[in-house]
Amino acid sequence: MTAFWETKALAELDAEEWERLCDRCGRCCLLKLEDTASGQVAYTAVACKLLDIERVRCTDYARRRQRVADCLALDADLAAAIAWLPATCAYRLRAEGKPLPDWHPLVSGDPRSVRAAGISIAGRVVSERFVHPAALVEHIIRWVE
Repeated sequence: MTAFWETKALAELDAEEWERLCDRCGRCCLLKLEDTASGQVAYTAVACKLLDIERVRCTDYARRRQRVADCLALDADLAAAIAWLPATCAYRLRAEGKPLPDWHPLVSGDPRSVRAAGISIAGRVVSERFVHPAALVEHIIRWVE
């Protein structure tokens, strides 16, 4: 049986397949800082206020865009266009025609493989509820590319 993510373009995925493609690493939910002069984006170790940082799940997924002004509803077009998506992101990888890594739950069959591979943000970040916006620069990280 051929895996859906290998045979379908992102735009062809149904809603269930789209959600299954996400590895639940949480990296896209980290706050980012953009240098307006260069356009360069730096990730921080500060997660969205709605993210449960241990379970790496949004606590209000259905209403996240109403509650967080800059939360995006990722789709196939955005996945191909957004340069700041992590290099490990399954949506970015598939938009670029690349395979999913061995640690991805769809490949490994184990949702814990994301943490085991060191990809998950679980236990590595703090919630934005505890960080003053002016202090974000103090939380820049280099372990997300």
